[in-house]
Amino acid sequence: MKKAIIMGAAGRDFHNFNVYFRGNPDYQVVAFTATQIPDIEDRKYPSALAGDLYPDGIPIYPEAELSSLIKKHDISEVFFAYSDVSHEYVMHKASEVHAAGASFSLLGPNETMIDSKLPLISICAVRTGCGKSQTSRKIARLLKEKGKKVVVIRHPMPYGDLVKQKVQRFATYEDMISQECTIEEMEEYEPHIKHGIVVYAGVDYGAILEEAEKESDIILWDGGNNDFSFYRSNLEIVVTDPHRPGHELLYHPGETNFRRAQVIVINKVDSAQKEKLDLLLKNIREFNPEAKIIQANSTISVPEGKDITGKTVLVVEDGPTLTHGGMPYGAGIIAATQNRAAKIIDPRPFAVGSIKETFRKYTHLDNVLPAMGYGKKQMSELAQTIDNAECDLVVSGTPIDLSRLINPSKRIIRVTYTLEEIGHPDLKEILKDF
Repeated sequence: MKKAIIMGAAGRDFHNFNVYFRGNPDYQVVAFTATQIPDIEDRKYPSALAGDLYPDGIPIYPEAELSSLIKKHDISEVFFAYSDVSHEYVMHKASEVHAAGASFSLLGPNETMIDSKLPLISICAVRTGCGKSQTSRKIARLLKEKGKKVVVIRHPMPYGDLVKQKVQRFATYEDMISQECTIEEMEEYEPHIKHGIVVYAGVDYGAILEEAEKESDIILWDGGNNDFSFYRSNLEIVVTDPHRPGHELLYHPGETNFRRAQVIVINKVDSAQKEKLDLLLKNIREFNPEAKIIQANSTISVPEGKDITGKTVLVVEDGPTLTHGGMPYGAGIIAATQNRAAKIIDPRPFAVGSIKETFRKYTHLDNVLPAMGYGKKQMSELAQTIDNAECDLVVSGTPIDLSRLINPSKRIIRVTYTLEEIGHPDLKEILKDF
């Protein structure tokens, strides 16, 4: 048996274990390491999920302990299993592993993708925050209009009791509350549920697929970060961002998606600079010339936009887009600017607890508050930060109704955004061929 460690962030790492290592007599997985998400280390991958070879489960340690774990346990091989990190970052981790004496590996699609009995469409991206969720919502609506039963399976975000979260089904808002979803989870699930689409997620994606296939005609894989699909897809759609041209070639595993895509969606064309759009088109022609290209606007709607004019505002945006996605702004900033806010305040002086720590870690953020909410304590700190802010109102660019969760004292004006294709082909034509 080779002794192995899996480096992860409570998502791809667990999936790779389930499909490749669970029951595999060639490997003994000694530990997982965890990063990116707060408070997910110092626990165990439970024996009920790990299988007969792991009666005591598998411990999860902070990634900072990786080198010492390799030496302490005489580890042969370390498997990297999380997403939206630069290629340079990945190779620094490889060098750290090699310096400690172990081999460094990445499992690929053929070893980790599960086959479905049903037609399956995957929607992935080259970076967090490109707009894959609004693309998934548009595709689900178009298929539903054709009379198809559609179920969305979402990339994992299991930060609680992993046994309880083995297979999760969300059909109502109450389902999210009863299963103690984080803000990050709600940002992904709530818009689908609002339009009558059932969402599955969890830990064991083989078991999840079996349940989803019972109530659908077509499965949609709604990817997370810039990871590639956990399932083998009949149609691979990948969303790109002309605000970050070149990132499609610089980040792991987004470049994998970029090179595999059958359809590439260029989102946010309406707010992109021409030279940046041209660079992205050049890279598509060079690295994936066979892909069909859809250009689209990310259309922002603010029904109460007139109330922003002349006001001092705090802008709250989707958390992962700003943090490991690296974006300094989102739809909320654009909406506040377009509606002529008098001032967009710096939220950092008002931050408390883990929100203050988030700003220390992600130093590119200065005039926007990420909607962090990995548990009740952090949600409370988010609400307190908003209450502390010296502003007239809050402009929220998150996909959810924040006031249902944190009930701050200040008025929240919501910003919504939808995908609107420009010219041809559009998604309807792509789906007709599919």
